Amino acid sequence: MASVANVPCILRPPKPLHHKVSSNNNFKFLCRQFIVHRNTGLVPSDTVACRCPRSPKRSSSTIICSAANKPSPSPEISSTAKIRSEVLTPFRTVRMFFYLAFIASGTLGGLIATTQLIAALTNPTKAAGILDMLKGLGIDIGAVSLFAFLYSRENNAKNAQLARLSREENLSNLKLRVDQKKVIPASSFRGIARLVICAGPASYIMESFRLSEPFTESLLERGVLVVPFATDGNLPSFEFEENEENKEITTKRKRLWQLAPAFVSEWSKWLDDQKKLAGVSSESPVYLSLRMDGRVRGSGVGYPPWNAFIAQLPPVKGIWSGLLDGMDGRVL
Repeated sequence: MASVANVPCILRPPKPLHHKVSSNNNFKFLCRQFIVHRNTGLVPSDTVACRCPRSPKRSSSTIICSAANKPSPSPEISSTAKIRSEVLTPFRTVRMFFYLAFIASGTLGGLIATTQLIAALTNPTKAAGILDMLKGLGIDIGAVSLFAFLYSRENNAKNAQLARLSREENLSNLKLRVDQKKVIPASSFRGIARLVICAGPASYIMESFRLSEPFTESLLERGVLVVPFATDGNLPSFEFEENEENKEITTKRKRLWQLAPAFVSEWSKWLDDQKKLAGVSSESPVYLSLRMDGRVRGSGVGYPPWNAFIAQLPPVKGIWSGLLDGMDGRVL
């Protein structure tokens, strides 16, 4: 929701309101809150005031309706992503618990060894045990350092996994246009197709389209569907040979390249976030290959390796389809 400025202003109704009410009834009124973007300049106010008469015989009073200027909350990891993370790594929470327990135990032992060492240094009669105390303190410090490192590594892996699952969830919510009348989310293709997103200028899309021509049938056999996303605002115009001889291959080519992004601003935001995380320039053309379950299996800068997709991906039909459905390669 947009915020407003800090100067209050009074909004008056266009006509006075006249109601016949008895002395025992309370006058009811509605104060509508107006929310206007700060760039419009229509209501430079952090609070909106509505002046309404309380009764026909009384003077008007001002009622202040507060519209707090609060920043939009930062995006959080959804519960779905957290559940998926627990399913994928069920023992991570147990490991992290034991790491914390060992850190606490080592810290307590180190404190006890430190107090004993201080007492021994101040008491000459206990000087013989100083060496053993130093060894015990060193072991405690080493144990705390080791388990702190293991906990930190586990926590970083957890955060990276949650961020990846959150990005995949955001990707699954992006909309795709199948035809002029049908717009569906990318998640609808889970278990049906392997999406390959080609993002770059229109010239990059056209060249990717040309390079994929020899592999059209093999890509469709493996359930590949291409999502061309022109980042320069120019729509690529695909040319198909409309004749009887190439009618079948033309139909397959249209099917391979039939999808198009809907709500381009959402796609641009998601793609920019991906490039920032990967350390890729915002102007670089990239491709992303998704698994059958919608997870990202591969990405890179440049043109998609169509021949590598054919070599790595199993067909979606035939005797090997059920056995190799999950053999889409490792997840990024």
